[in-house]
Amino acid sequence: MTDEFSGQVVLVTGAAQGIGRAIVRAFAGATVIALDLDAEGLADVGTEPGVVPTPLDVSDEAAVEACIGAVVAAHGRIDVLVHCAGGVRGQVGRPVETVPEADWHAIMAVNATGAFLIAKHVAPVMKRQGSGRIVTITSGAGLRPSLTGIQAYTAAKHALVGLTRQLAHELGPHGVTVNSVAPGFVRSNPATERQWESYGPEGQKRLMDGIFTRRLGTPEDIAWAVRFFASPRSGWITGQVLSVDGGRA
Repeated sequence: MTDEFSGQVVLVTGAAQGIGRAIVRAFAGATVIALDLDAEGLADVGTEPGVVPTPLDVSDEAAVEACIGAVVAAHGRIDVLVHCAGGVRGQVGRPVETVPEADWHAIMAVNATGAFLIAKHVAPVMKRQGSGRIVTITSGAGLRPSLTGIQAYTAAKHALVGLTRQLAHELGPHGVTVNSVAPGFVRSNPATERQWESYGPEGQKRLMDGIFTRRLGTPEDIAWAVRFFASPRSGWITGQVLSVDGGRA
């Protein structure tokens, strides 16, 4: 680990557990604003050096605007934004005709609308600086049907891929790159543990047999890809989606 992010200000949404927490750790040496609704998880993350735990509902625009304003007032800049907040909000796959509209909106709000809102309020800061990195965390579900079977999750992650590419086009002239990491199956939180268990031994074997490397990913696998997109080495890469999934048959 180098100190290439020393002195930088990094925002990470969905920072309290799993992949988000690994991303926070990957930016050791920076000032990391760890954003999440999970106050208990944030308190634990906040014990790490340089981490500023900050509760935030990314689907609440007034809260997002106030948060970004406070970060800029305190630190003067934002160098990196990683939008990792998302997930299935406790839902399971069901036939489309049985899904309540409220459940659809709940997943869209945190995965897609939240990404839009935080980018909306971070983009002017990065444009004034003439530099910045935005990295979204989508999913294999943003590129193909989802293993979860949840229609809103698949739609939201596809939307996030589209938003990433559109923002890359819009912000590129201002020195800001926008890329996405699409994780494969990672057992990183209670929801993915439940999903893994639901497959049973045969389904787990089928999933493993379809991965070239014959192993599941780890949160750290995803965090290293994010760190690359945030680094100077990726300065001429934008609008891209990197699948970090061990290869898929």
